[in-house]
Amino acid sequence: MSNENPVKKSRPQDKWDAKAGVIPKTYKVNKKVAEEFREACKKADVAMGTQLTKMMKDFIEQNKE
Repeated sequence: MSNENPVKKSRPQDKWDAKAGVIPKTYKVNKKVAEEFREACKKADVAMGTQLTKMMKDFIEQNKE
């Protein structure tokens, strides 16, 4: 048996993500807040990632020096 790491296969989504500059991130957040956020996004018919990006950009703008 070889100790080499298997080569990860590239998916079409991976190519699109790289081109769009999209990366996966993992954060720990309060479970109740996360569930409420998921429901609010669903009710507003917006993707959670899109809304998180908007809120991050707004926060960055508000805190520029």
